[in-house]
Amino acid sequence: MIYGTGIDLTELSRIQTILAKGLKLPEKVLTPAEQAVFARYPLKRQIEFLAGRFSAKEAYSKAYGTGIGAAVGFQDIEILDNQHGKPEITRHPFDGPAWVSISHTDTFVMTQVILERGNL
Repeated sequence: MIYGTGIDLTELSRIQTILAKGLKLPEKVLTPAEQAVFARYPLKRQIEFLAGRFSAKEAYSKAYGTGIGAAVGFQDIEILDNQHGKPEITRHPFDGPAWVSISHTDTFVMTQVILERGNL
């Protein structure tokens, strides 16, 4: 049974501008394991990766019903690719399965998160 669903749309140029200003968005949004992946990529892919994780965590917080804040923060959610390259939510505060989809264009990243309650 679906507990919650959330979507988010983020402009890649917004993330690129924040990175160009030298602000600490990667440290704020990405867990240490995600930061290790981020560091291995060239700049264009870093922007896509960071925008995707930012957007997916925003979508997660909407599905959770709280938004990003005191109840759930960026560091409470970890999204890593499996051995096939599919992003998976590997750590999160919800006590059921969590599903994520991340899709990019040249200008946007769109994400969806579904939280399930009960057995699969």
